[in-house]
Amino acid sequence: MEKIWLKSYPPDVPATISIDDTPSLVALFERASAAHADKGAFISMGKEMTYRQLDEASRAFAGWLQSLGAQKGARVALMMPNLLQYPVALFGALRAGCVVVNCNPLYTPRELEHQLKDSGATVIVIVENFAHTLAQVIDRTAIRHVVVTPMGEMLAAVKGMIVNVVVRHVKKLVPAWKLPGAIGLKTALAAGRQHGFTPVPLDHDDVAFLQYTGGTTGVSKGAMLTHGNITANVVQAYTWIATAIRPPDQLILTALPLYHIFALTANCLVFMLAGARNLLIANPRDIPGLIAEWGKYPVTALTGVNTLFNALLNHPHFARLDFSALHTTLAGGMAAQAPVAERWRQVTGIPLLQAYGLTETSPAATINPIGMKTFNGSIGLPISSTDISIRDDTGHEVPLTQVGEICIRGPQVMKAYWQRPEETAHVFHHDGFLRTGDMGYMDAQGFIFLVDRKKDMILVSGFNVYPNEVEEAVATHPGVIDVAAIGVADEHSGEAVKIFVVRKDPALNEQALIEHCRGLLTRYKVPKYVEFRDDLPRTNVGKILRRALKEGA
Repeated sequence: MEKIWLKSYPPDVPATISIDDTPSLVALFERASAAHADKGAFISMGKEMTYRQLDEASRAFAGWLQSLGAQKGARVALMMPNLLQYPVALFGALRAGCVVVNCNPLYTPRELEHQLKDSGATVIVIVENFAHTLAQVIDRTAIRHVVVTPMGEMLAAVKGMIVNVVVRHVKKLVPAWKLPGAIGLKTALAAGRQHGFTPVPLDHDDVAFLQYTGGTTGVSKGAMLTHGNITANVVQAYTWIATAIRPPDQLILTALPLYHIFALTANCLVFMLAGARNLLIANPRDIPGLIAEWGKYPVTALTGVNTLFNALLNHPHFARLDFSALHTTLAGGMAAQAPVAERWRQVTGIPLLQAYGLTETSPAATINPIGMKTFNGSIGLPISSTDISIRDDTGHEVPLTQVGEICIRGPQVMKAYWQRPEETAHVFHHDGFLRTGDMGYMDAQGFIFLVDRKKDMILVSGFNVYPNEVEEAVATHPGVIDVAAIGVADEHSGEAVKIFVVRKDPALNEQALIEHCRGLLTRYKVPKYVEFRDDLPRTNVGKILRRALKEGA
């Protein structure tokens, strides 16, 4: 396989990277903490934590875990939104040699029970808003030690008290819960300081995370991501964007949840190498609140998904922000739509650059050159030390520009699925390439173009229709805020295209949208059915859940 993408690499980006001098994420963290000790690391609700303070607090949390007898490889679950408590528990668990199990705070009891039982987690740190969920299932899990932290626990005393009163009594966001033996995070940290911390030897092969996939196909699985996987991906990504984030006083706005692999690696870890500050947004669905928080700081970088950028652009106050410090906006998680990207450039003056990856690749696999000035529709070039092969259903590579399944090989690719050898064997080709389930193609310059999820493809009279293409065409209508396309059964064509639309213009009707699409799409791709909705179902990072729409169609 010729690595044609290397010809398109920026001059300062190497073809390969090495992590021989960095045995683990802990080494990476401790090196960054020492280099940037007095700089701000994380900001939450106006409270700033320096790298020195994070180093001390995470050391205390590691000491507490060791006081419990937690051994290397023990699983520690974290279930919280973007708060200062998260990086403290994250780096503390890693320093103790434990494996982090990230849990979505919005999990139902059934989903949480599955993940805790499957991972074998024995310790959990959970924000009190969701403690009632844990209380319903804890007796059926291996959890033995529980830290319940109020939203404001890591804030200044008065501010923290006010936040907790508002959350508990004004907004009533804390349902009643009972977890005998649970302690607060400050209590755990105090115990850890008293016990002390003993460093744990770690290397590339040690597992750092059991990062569970979204479970869109079957049961949710834990991707075993090693210290080597994540460290390699941090170095790979940093190598690509270093020219943009080298200047001092970098501040990345983190609206995507840190428990999700995209923000975990891209925001929390990559920007840590530059000594950047992370502005944490606890509730990214509160767009007015997000915009208000942005307005307080000179944001230099932002990562997000198409739906987040779209929601910001559709809020009247967004365009009033000062974008003079902003230099990098990175889109991932789902295909960015050209109309959204163009509006983003018009409003902010900054192009929307796409990257691509998945949980199983830690996650970055492709990134567009950071210096690009316009949206090119591509998800970028394979990053350093990464091979990408576009293959057909038989596993053979297809010619350039032909659509096939995107397959990835590199140091960031997961070790395996936790306790699922058959599924692990199924997802890898014999030569080590990971099957992504995503359809795409590579052009003559080595740029990859994402077409759609293989499982979401719609078959109309034998012709392939990709929902992304339909959604992008619909999104160009000025009366549309959001759209999702799925295939539904049709007696004449096998399947037909159905779209679900959130309107900006209440007068917009079905026929007008279909006529709009006829001018942009081949006949068999034009939606046959239109359903208007007030909102669309989404994942925790804002991706539209086509599966939920299909189940209800």
